[in-house]
Amino acid sequence: MKKINFLLLSGLLLCFTSNTFSQAPNLGSAADFVLFSGNGAVTNSGISHLTGHVGTNNGSSTFFGNVNGVMHDNDSSSAKALVDLMVAYNYINTLTPTFFPAPLLGNGDTLTPGVYSITAASTLSATLYLNAENNPNAVFIIQIQGPFSTNANSKIKLINGALACNVYWKIEGLVSMASGTSMKGNIIANNAAIEMNTGNTLEGRALSTTGAVSIDGTIAYTPIGCGSLVLSGPNPPGLGTASCFAIFSSNGSVMNTGISAITGDVGTNLGLTTGFDSATLIGKIHPIPDTFTASAAVDLLNVYNYLNTLTSDIELLYPAQFGNNLVLTPHTYILNGATTFTDTLYLNAEGNPDAVFVIKINGALSTSTFSKVLLINGTQA
Repeated sequence: MKKINFLLLSGLLLCFTSNTFSQAPNLGSAADFVLFSGNGAVTNSGISHLTGHVGTNNGSSTFFGNVNGVMHDNDSSSAKALVDLMVAYNYINTLTPTFFPAPLLGNGDTLTPGVYSITAASTLSATLYLNAENNPNAVFIIQIQGPFSTNANSKIKLINGALACNVYWKIEGLVSMASGTSMKGNIIANNAAIEMNTGNTLEGRALSTTGAVSIDGTIAYTPIGCGSLVLSGPNPPGLGTASCFAIFSSNGSVMNTGISAITGDVGTNLGLTTGFDSATLIGKIHPIPDTFTASAAVDLLNVYNYLNTLTSDIELLYPAQFGNNLVLTPHTYILNGATTFTDTLYLNAEGNPDAVFVIKINGALSTSTFSKVLLINGTQA
């Protein structure tokens, strides 16, 4: 009987431990923001790349370039985000800690899932490992009852299945990250500012209940997983016969000079196709309009009309600064003006091979020398 009782007790303790470590706070609509202040300015200097909404419920967001998200200042979305943020903060603040580490975090140390409490100012140095022990639902909550700073080039590393979306930092004071810091998790600063410096990378969120949020040459993006929406973008249009063409005009000449390597048909439905060499082309050259080019023209117009009526999710506010290592996720984007594409644009499917990206430009498009589009995490051209 004693052995049975012991086994029952052990099972209950295991269940209690698992539940405690897996009860992640619910950020609600605040989870849509990568940078947010309930009361304070949100500012940027330098070229920063952000995925997620940016805003404040009392103040302004200034000096941001193209953001892969929506700017929300003093609107219904920012008001709801503040309410949800306070619910999450209050939940975290009342959790009973299970571990009490020293104020100096990192230097090769490893934390396992649990609720950690540090009763003084804390610093991150070198590398801190968060080890999920192969549990994808493992939650790490670090309660810091004072300011939090990081040393230059310090980093959080997630191992054995740990996810940034399941990491929470509740900080009662200023959050200051030195240059080169690689941070993981959801930062909630209470009544204090958050400062991110040049070369900082944040996979998570920087949220302040009351306090300014300032960044300088930072990469920050909301994490995926933990029930977050899998982005797929809009439904793709059917290209029909136009899909057979690599280069096509419904009305206008199609010309080539020099040696061009092309895979796909080439032609126009009104005009002449000249200068192409069949030796360097895998496909068919349509030197004059024919029934195939006529069909492609009809299908292309249908595609255009479909794309033209799509409602955009995100407006990229600075068409002249398009590219510059900007990372886009599956959405319908719009740029309202002549657009200059410089350096590199990343299209990140976040692991969804069927993800669709639509970029609508209400103006001319020009590219700088050696500019390029890079497809990452499953994106298909």
